[in-house]
Amino acid sequence: MSHLQQSFTVKFVYNVFFTGKLFESTNSLLTDFFTQQATGDTKKKLLFVVDSGVIDSHPDLSVQIKSYFSQHIDLVELIPDLLIIPGGEAAKNDPDLVEKIVEAVDTYGIDRHSYVAAIGGGSVLDLVGYAAAISHRGIRHIRIPTTVLSQNDSGVGVKNGVNYKAKKNFLGTFVPPVAVFNDSEFLYTLDDRDWRAGISEAIKVALIKDKAFFEWIEANAEALAARDMTAMSYLIHRCADMHLQHIAGGDPFEMGSSRPLDFGHWSAHKLEQLTNFELRHGEAVAIGIALDSLYSQQLGWLTEADTNRILATLRTLGFSLYQPMLDADNSAGVLKGLSEFREHLGGQLTIMLLKGLGVGVEVHEMDADRIRRAIATLREHELSTTV
Repeated sequence: MSHLQQSFTVKFVYNVFFTGKLFESTNSLLTDFFTQQATGDTKKKLLFVVDSGVIDSHPDLSVQIKSYFSQHIDLVELIPDLLIIPGGEAAKNDPDLVEKIVEAVDTYGIDRHSYVAAIGGGSVLDLVGYAAAISHRGIRHIRIPTTVLSQNDSGVGVKNGVNYKAKKNFLGTFVPPVAVFNDSEFLYTLDDRDWRAGISEAIKVALIKDKAFFEWIEANAEALAARDMTAMSYLIHRCADMHLQHIAGGDPFEMGSSRPLDFGHWSAHKLEQLTNFELRHGEAVAIGIALDSLYSQQLGWLTEADTNRILATLRTLGFSLYQPMLDADNSAGVLKGLSEFREHLGGQLTIMLLKGLGVGVEVHEMDADRIRRAIATLREHELSTTV
């Protein structure tokens, strides 16, 4: 029987910019971007969707945005009504917010060649990216991350999504942004939990790819915990660079069953859900890293000394490495995360573990008893430090 075959390649190019005070009149980064994007005589529209927590911390932001673009009306038509939505993981659990963004796209006539810009943490960026991707089959999306986690990890990648049926990122798309603007000014107003949470993703990528980077984090853990901006700026830049390199490395849209950058995530995703998302994503990842490091030690792949270095670094940064839901129903709840992780990826279960600092290795099964022993170790240390 005859058949037809189609094959084509689509090239994606986008820049991640690092700056401060993005909307100051003297900062030309945005105007340079829109100048380079200009094509033809049709002026493009720009709709901002902003995390309400960012507005609370930066009450003049709306005025700054309107003032900035009022000086550049020849480049882009700003929609004056900024869409303010709640941030945090709750945003990804609320389907009404997707509808609200799509409705704004329709109301203001945002077409495929116009822009939806999101300002906020990773959850808001995920949500807005998803809404932009499904509107008109894809509207150009600009990300302006405001947290450590979104500036060094989620905000620089190609994934968008929302939670559904109590499952993390059940609905989503792989659509790259047209640009990412990392503004360090937003980091100064983060609370300590959000400042700390994003560091876990840097530890994650360092442990599976770059021993020297992990050792840098280890050496600078106290400075990072003390909110040293020079150290944080380096960490964000290095971590973002490693994520971008990985995305370009062969499977950017995760067509296979492997997701190496999700070291420590199979349990983290489940812990977030089990705690009704009271646990920040980065906090859950820190626990997941500790759990899988201890598991790797049990397999004889990671020395006790190296395992202790990982745990000590996480604790120096201020992470708690135990959560009571790890033990709920004899750990049945968290263990369910393994099957959900496999289901989310498709194909066989693929988990990243460690064969050394900076050396990741994939496995396709995990032993429940070993996982429980790792949990017991974390629980015992928690009890010993609180007595």
